[in-house]
Amino acid sequence: MNFNQLQEKLFKNYEAGAISDDELVQIIEQAAGYLNLKTITNYAKANKISYNGAIKRKLNKITIDNQVFIIDNE
Repeated sequence: MNFNQLQEKLFKNYEAGAISDDELVQIIEQAAGYLNLKTITNYAKANKISYNGAIKRKLNKITIDNQVFIIDNE
């Protein structure tokens, strides 16, 4: 199964009510765990650097609902 098939199946099941809000949140939390997704503030604290230091690092950043996250799964 490729990504597009997985995405389609997930959202069709969610829209049909086969996957609940809580279950979808669990999927998101698990994915965030695999990605080691952190806000810039939490990344800075975990790495004992300043917020500005975290911003300046060349890291994979994504924005979700106007909140910037760092993917730190290396």
